[in-house]
Amino acid sequence: MSKPSLRVLYGSQTGSAQDTAQRIARQARRKQLQVQVLPLDAYTVTNLISESLVVFVCSTTGQGDPPDNMKNFWRFVFKKSLPVGSLSRLDCAILGLGDSSYPKFNYVAKKLHRRLLQLGASMLLPVGLADDQHDLGSDAVIDPWLTSFWEKVFALYPSLADVIPLRDNEPLPPTYTFHFLDNVNEMTDDRRRIPTERTAPSQSCPFPSRLVSNKRVTDMLHFQDVRHIEFDITGSNIEFAAGDVVMMYPCNAPEDVQQFCQLLRLDPEARFTLRATDNTAVPARLPQPCTVRYLVESYLDISAVPRRSFFELLSTFATNELEQEKLVEFSSVAGQDELHSYCNRPRRTALEVLADFPHTTAELKADYLLDLFPEIQPRSFSIASSLQAHPHRLQILVAVVRYKTKLFKPRRGLCSTWLASLDPVQGDVYVPLWVKKGTLKFPEEDTPVIMVGPGTGVAPFRSALQERIVQGKTANVLFFGCRSESKDFYFSSEWEEMMKAGHLTLFTAFSRDQEEKVYVQHRVRENAALLWDLITNKNACFYIAGNAKQMPASVCDALKEVFQQEGGVSAEDAEQMLAAMERSGRFQSETWS
Repeated sequence: MSKPSLRVLYGSQTGSAQDTAQRIARQARRKQLQVQVLPLDAYTVTNLISESLVVFVCSTTGQGDPPDNMKNFWRFVFKKSLPVGSLSRLDCAILGLGDSSYPKFNYVAKKLHRRLLQLGASMLLPVGLADDQHDLGSDAVIDPWLTSFWEKVFALYPSLADVIPLRDNEPLPPTYTFHFLDNVNEMTDDRRRIPTERTAPSQSCPFPSRLVSNKRVTDMLHFQDVRHIEFDITGSNIEFAAGDVVMMYPCNAPEDVQQFCQLLRLDPEARFTLRATDNTAVPARLPQPCTVRYLVESYLDISAVPRRSFFELLSTFATNELEQEKLVEFSSVAGQDELHSYCNRPRRTALEVLADFPHTTAELKADYLLDLFPEIQPRSFSIASSLQAHPHRLQILVAVVRYKTKLFKPRRGLCSTWLASLDPVQGDVYVPLWVKKGTLKFPEEDTPVIMVGPGTGVAPFRSALQERIVQGKTANVLFFGCRSESKDFYFSSEWEEMMKAGHLTLFTAFSRDQEEKVYVQHRVRENAALLWDLITNKNACFYIAGNAKQMPASVCDALKEVFQQEGGVSAEDAEQMLAAMERSGRFQSETWS
């Protein structure tokens, strides 16, 4: 049989599946295979019937949903009209990236596996189910899975055995080449470019929204800085409902951009155009021509914890023996525990790694920057306001992420730190953003709603309450929890007004205001009779939003106890009742880690 060409198709929400897909493609290139890597929605799906070898790498988002960049593919492949056996020529393999702390672990990969088998595809090996919760992360599954995959490919195409692969320490050609320009006068920052088409803004065409206000809503002595931020969306065509989310790309901090340019001896004002070395499209988010400053500030993710692939590529440039040895170790299967101790546990950034390997960093060519650093991924925030209450405005509630590790410098969240730094008092500030449908759906009819939203989890419920009150829906119950009534009780005066008007029943849990810690789940148990009446007699919907650590599970346990206590049902029946509510959409949760 002739040498196959390999397609690696991915669905990725945060960049992990994309990184893994690119890693598979690099391995293929080292084996001298023709390979193409694409997000699933950029691939012409009807071509699958004539493909011979494809790897699908898919993550799972939300409540078992496919990532945004494979939604069209997903709809197509599940069409009932597709003939059985239409993929009988296809040999393929599926690798799922998931997190077993979520109920629908690797749901997308499992479902795609079943569907492709129905359509007649041959699976080279069982579906790989990588788990972020594993001590060594996803690689604990990915490494042995890839070994098996290549064994199957070589068995299928014996002619590959004659090919001499590239050595692991040989750099592959870069995906793009930089062509620096002499004339530096032209402006290339297009963050404020107003979209010309009159459709709703999207990821490829965000709306540059003016920042109206940026207020700290926690007490100055409180350990956490939480911001209530408002944007002006006049003339944007943006529409949203309660439960929807706003998306935006953050920027790297100016001091990080400066340090990066110094380490790599790059002039931030230098301008360049990019050319692809094969048939890859130039990233649409980069203007042509582009300045180095714009590339580093708005595109390259230099402040993220680098993945193993970063060390693999970096090791191919190392000429210093000590640095090379360490980078090769970090890239190896055996060195993963060492890499976790150096990088993942202390949350060391890619920029800090470059500073730790100065000799190798000095060898880096600009051409490899886009292979080495992933693109900054957009961040999402629950919208905390309603258009009906605040026309032309969009508000969010943002906890600024800052924590200590063994490293000297505190770790900071890229997007929350960037947002907190924006000051509209200093002059006009514009943030390009777009809106997408959230997972929370609120009832159209006048059904009572019970909402549990501790901390910033209250954001989507503020939006829902504003919307429902305008619509005359007054059967609203909110459980809110925080540390202290005086330090982090968000929107307290608004809740008070709603209660006075008879539009809201509020239960609060201030965990640190008394000796005994009190959480929202305790308040749920205390109000068992009310909740039982609302859920069984008035068909109420129940919502949870907030941090995914312990809270959602604790609230679910409390709700099941309410069913047992008030309904006199068994633990098993209470479990079934909650499952039935979830199936019918009367129980919904939106949690984040």
